[in-house]
Amino acid sequence: MSVLFAAFLLGLVFNAAPGAIFAETVRRGATGGFRPALAVQIGSLVGDATWAILGLLGVGLLLQVDMLKWPVGLAGAAYLLWLSWDSWKAASVTFNVQQTEVEQSRSALKSGVVLSVTNPQNLAYWAALGSALGTLGVSDPGFSDYVMFFTGFMIASVSWAIFCAAAIDRLFKKAGQRWVALTYRLCALMFLLIALNTVRDLFGHMPSTGSHNSPPAKYAR
Repeated sequence: MSVLFAAFLLGLVFNAAPGAIFAETVRRGATGGFRPALAVQIGSLVGDATWAILGLLGVGLLLQVDMLKWPVGLAGAAYLLWLSWDSWKAASVTFNVQQTEVEQSRSALKSGVVLSVTNPQNLAYWAALGSALGTLGVSDPGFSDYVMFFTGFMIASVSWAIFCAAAIDRLFKKAGQRWVALTYRLCALMFLLIALNTVRDLFGHMPSTGSHNSPPAKYAR
């Protein structure tokens, strides 16, 4: 139960941290309301669960390989740049939502999945799941410990998803065109900054060419 509770708290911190998922949730919720905002959050949980299951299957070391981080990181940066451009362009026109509510929710769900799956930070987080349990006092975690951690994290994630979507829906329900456009521009800038930061981190963690026999500094013990 201590692992479950700790995972719940870590899940709240992880999900509440501002980032691409939050920005996309705000962007979708500003015009679509509760359902599209919630769809982004639920979509991101699909990505989280994907990396978590891979971690539970014992491929954490595989996920640390730079050959995998690069395509994941670059794909994520490219998608963020597209979202930045799309959001900035949309802020310059009068909002006229032509999609149905179901179509908006499906599009938002896909966006949440892509953002989560292509986030290198999610990859590193779940690859280090064993280390996280070690900090909680579980020196030799078993399958049940991993399941409890995953369960606590997902309970926190679903709780945050509902709260976040409801808060955004309430905030923008009476917002005018000007505020919605400003929100879209702020989201566009946030997407751009996160994309640039992702690329910077990828190049910043490149192994030194002068020491082929030693691990990169990030993973040295």
